[in-house]
Amino acid sequence: MALLQANKDLISTGMKEFNILLNQQVMHDNPIPEKAMVIVVDDWVNFYVNYYRQKMTGKQEEQDRALQELQQELNTLATPFLAKYSAFLKTL
Repeated sequence: MALLQANKDLISTGMKEFNILLNQQVMHDNPIPEKAMVIVVDDWVNFYVNYYRQKMTGKQEEQDRALQELQQELNTLATPFLAKYSAFLKTL
């Protein structure tokens, strides 16, 4: 069963906004530990999922699938950021 177009659009918007958030992060001389950054990014993902939960349409099953897809996509976007952060910490 395909996702509703409205939910696909919300997922796309959420991904764009999340990517902007990740790209705005400045790595500075007073970094937090890598494990702490993983927790921060996980919190961001949860924040976005909870925000978009209120906006999803369709039956509950449809909404749940759309939210699961959103979470997977955000985690996918977060992976290169966390790798970049890890590499940054190794340069210090």
